[in-house]
Amino acid sequence: MTQSEFLNIVMPFKDKVFRLAKRLLVSKEEAEDATQEILLKLWNNKQKISEYKNVEAFSMTMTKNFCLDKLKSKHAQNLKIVHSNYQDKNVSLQKQVELNDSVGWVSKIMEELPEQQKIILQLRDIEQYDFEEIGKMLDMNQTAIRVSLSRARKSLREKLTKTHSYGVK
Repeated sequence: MTQSEFLNIVMPFKDKVFRLAKRLLVSKEEAEDATQEILLKLWNNKQKISEYKNVEAFSMTMTKNFCLDKLKSKHAQNLKIVHSNYQDKNVSLQKQVELNDSVGWVSKIMEELPEQQKIILQLRDIEQYDFEEIGKMLDMNQTAIRVSLSRARKSLREKLTKTHSYGVK
């Protein structure tokens, strides 16, 4: 496999790998390192890429596992989720402040979710994977994914409602 063939395969989903890594790890730098590590592993095993039914799903699984291993390591004591993918350049300053505040609240609440719910919410609602793909990535059946996603959304919704209606009667 040539370098250009490899790039044609991995470039379409490398940003998704980065976003998942960013969701699970502390910072942009940590996510960039994780993305680079995943791409390097894929490159080192480029002869086997043709054996995979879905290289993107395989890469997302690798990313999830790599990030969870990193979080479990002693180096990850100070890691936290920071999510700032949403930037619209054509928005008024007031609206931008409101959007950043909302994204901040959602990120903060997502930090508190159980790891599995956090990953499923990221893959489904942010990365837009379908249930079958998520099932393959996480080695879960679709019913369990739907239940976990429903619980994550409900928890997120309840905490957001509680936060934004605080002090309002």
